Amino acid sequence: MTNLPFWNPIVCIVAFVILIAIICLFRSRGQKKYKEGTAQTDIFLSGEEPPAAEQRHIKSHNIYWGFFQTLKRYYGPTVRAHTGIINDYIIWLIALAALTAVILLIASLT
Repeated sequence: MTNLPFWNPIVCIVAFVILIAIICLFRSRGQKKYKEGTAQTDIFLSGEEPPAAEQRHIKSHNIYWGFFQTLKRYYGPTVRAHTGIINDYIIWLIALAALTAVILLIASLT
């Protein structure tokens, strides 16, 4: 904290610049031997020859199967609610903003 009674953006900017400088210093001290496009960039698969690129691709549906299977009671209605039509999303945004405004109005009256 800056112990100032207000938010000081200049202090935050200076702290950010110092942080970036420290990161650049650490990064500049990295390995100089790395050469792109050589054997250093090949995939290491425990000494085995890696499969072709089209066989290496794992679809996200397969990766997250257990997660989606566990939460399918939640994701089923959620996926059906997403129509992909921007007008539907705007209606939901306006409805939620109106509901929030009503709740805040009721809370301020009590």
